[in-house]
Amino acid sequence: MAETARHPAHRYGTRPTMKDVAARAGVGLKTVSRVVNGEAGVTADTERRVQEAIEALGFRRNDSARVLRKGRTASIGLVLEDLADPFYGPLSRAVEEVARAHGALLINGSSAEDPDREQELALALCARRVDGLIVIPAGDDHRYLEPEIRAGIATVFVDRPAGRIDADAVLSDSFGGARAGVAHLIAHGHRRIGFIGDQPRIHTAVERLRGYRAAMEDAGLAVDDAWVSLGSTEPERVREATAAMLAGPEPVTAVFAGNNRVTVTVVRELAGRERPVAFVGFDDIELADLLGITVIAQDAAALGRTAAERLFRRLDGFDDAPARTVLDTVLIPRGSGEIPPPS
Repeated sequence: MAETARHPAHRYGTRPTMKDVAARAGVGLKTVSRVVNGEAGVTADTERRVQEAIEALGFRRNDSARVLRKGRTASIGLVLEDLADPFYGPLSRAVEEVARAHGALLINGSSAEDPDREQELALALCARRVDGLIVIPAGDDHRYLEPEIRAGIATVFVDRPAGRIDADAVLSDSFGGARAGVAHLIAHGHRRIGFIGDQPRIHTAVERLRGYRAAMEDAGLAVDDAWVSLGSTEPERVREATAAMLAGPEPVTAVFAGNNRVTVTVVRELAGRERPVAFVGFDDIELADLLGITVIAQDAAALGRTAAERLFRRLDGFDDAPARTVLDTVLIPRGSGEIPPPS
């Protein structure tokens, strides 16, 4: 076998350079640079030869080196809770669209609701010199980011606020949304209402539980401890909590779910029961309109867009005090939340 067959000229990791383009086109390196960057001072014939060489070699401009010379990497990092969660799809897309409009690349990853993994991922993005971070926090202590923020990495928190540091945050009105959803059930005659939420260390879970309790208090209704369940959103845990609330001589007549994953499991559990149970979920879900599920909807895309715009405002040099922006939620009645209690 020929030597060249064992040692091909081009291997993974070997990319053509402007020097290669210059050599093939028979021009100087500065001429190639002018063509690549769209600068004047090159004849039409020379530009044609350079473009032909670029196409033949598969040359691509090294944007990373170019932007680093300007002091910016033109990239931002997004730390999500779970890439598989449908709620984060429109949020991530909105961040990406804003980044693209500013000529920046978005790099994202998932913390899997693990504070240690969140910290590891956020610091890894900082080490790769992203210009800014958007973080959906899994933990409640973000002092590890203080050195990065002092070093100039703009940081905005979304969906949940930062813990133990002062930073920009863009949130939905979890308290007000939950309060409105439970008040809606009360207005339709319910007095025994269950609440199934996420883990108690999570800001949104606490705020939605607080909204539930506020609505019950507004109506002069006591809350039985058996009507409240916080914990993992794993289906088995949610099924058990739902079944427990619906058991006994005085079961709940309505259920409020604290997020979209809880909603899906509760809807499945209620579907197999003979007695109708009123239901309202926080977060809209796919097919909720066809299934007639009443929800408190938050605008995930608006969360992402607002957070990204705030981040680029920081990158553009605005150094005003960190701000908390709270976006409204909307009650969408579709039938499940309007079921009256048994007579």
